[in-house]
Amino acid sequence: MPSTACPDFASSRPCRRRILQAGTCGLLGLTLPELLRAETAQGGRARARSVIFLHQYGGPSQFETFDMKPNAPENIRGQWQPIPTSVPGIQICEKLPRLAPLADRLTLIRTLTHEMKNHNSAGYYSLTGYAPPTDDQRLRDSLDLFPAYGSVVDRLAPSRAGLPTFVAYPHVIRDGSITPGQHASFLGKRHDPLLFTNDPNSPSFKLPELSLPARLTPERLENRRQVLELIDEQARLQEFSATARGIDEHYQRALSMLASPEVKRAFDLSAEPAQLRDRYGRTTYGQSCLLARRLVEAGVRFVNVYFAETIGGQSTTSGGWDTHGFNGKSCWPILKDYLLPITNQTLPTLLEDLESRGLLDSTLVVWMGEFGRTPRVNGNPGRDHWPQCYTALLAGGGVKRGYVHGVSDKTGAYPASDPVRPDDLAATLFHLLGLDPRTEIHDALNRPLPIARGSVIDEVVA
Repeated sequence: MPSTACPDFASSRPCRRRILQAGTCGLLGLTLPELLRAETAQGGRARARSVIFLHQYGGPSQFETFDMKPNAPENIRGQWQPIPTSVPGIQICEKLPRLAPLADRLTLIRTLTHEMKNHNSAGYYSLTGYAPPTDDQRLRDSLDLFPAYGSVVDRLAPSRAGLPTFVAYPHVIRDGSITPGQHASFLGKRHDPLLFTNDPNSPSFKLPELSLPARLTPERLENRRQVLELIDEQARLQEFSATARGIDEHYQRALSMLASPEVKRAFDLSAEPAQLRDRYGRTTYGQSCLLARRLVEAGVRFVNVYFAETIGGQSTTSGGWDTHGFNGKSCWPILKDYLLPITNQTLPTLLEDLESRGLLDSTLVVWMGEFGRTPRVNGNPGRDHWPQCYTALLAGGGVKRGYVHGVSDKTGAYPASDPVRPDDLAATLFHLLGLDPRTEIHDALNRPLPIARGSVIDEVVA
């Protein structure tokens, strides 16, 4: 799309075309300041309209997924062999055969690196692109910490009216305490995700927040909103007033979604053919990924799908990727019977479904955890936490196809070339959405902060 900027855009006097555009946007609910702020935040042509962020809590092993080391010693290479893919030279784990033909749609970043070895601090880093103040498992959720990716997008480039910008489900992730980085933090409650923990795989799946009791009409809800406004106007305490405004903003958003047939249709998984639902997998994760496709198809800009609520490690039927053995249990059955099969079924189906509907080019899919696993297998057996070098998978949304960025060393311990920090991945994600990573937002103390501190990984951009 050609630029609409005019020669005196940066001056204090907008040109006639800008004023006319502002007038048109005013009819659509945008003011001139909002229009200028939105355009200032643009980092160039948006390649991605939406992001599906598949967060693999617990830390997937790069050795058992996308960066195998078959020539390393036995206590490093693990139990399984690599298989060839549709791209010569790219190999992945033999337990992911359905992904192998889709390698020509993927970008693999094999050299993500940071220093956070605890789930809560590393998890926060992976969800925001901002390094936590300390590597501490006791890191607590706080308004001093940076907001989630989707909340930043909601602040700078929201979905059209009537649709949520940021949806997160079906868990609130935690390791002891709730992992920070899952909400809007200092940006304010109005930029929080639409969050639900209902199981999309349940036969009775629905969202209570989007369902009106039979005796309650939208008109009665609107009257209640007017009462809240009156209470807020009469409030004398500033803190209460701010809280009331936050509640009211949530209320207005809920009203908007209650009246939106698009939203109701997007959440209606029963509209999907049974055969397609079976292909995704009749699991919470499988149906969550199908719902993600429906949401971006409807126009939602950012979807967080959490693989599991907890880090896992003790079950072959539930939990996340923390497979370094607990109570003498081996990691191999957990990977073989649960984590790798569900990934092999659901991730390829999501990519194929997006592509068949013409959505993959406009939807960035990100598959990653908070860190990887150690090169050496411990005595449980399993692999321990290892943030020094791990892999993220990207697809669609303006990234290259059939591309590997970075090379890990011969034991997969450290980047041998092209290290990438989560800060750089954050900058790239925003860039693909058309947002300049240098765009500033203000924290609770009104200090300006860039939305990403890293640099765009130009090599992965198509």
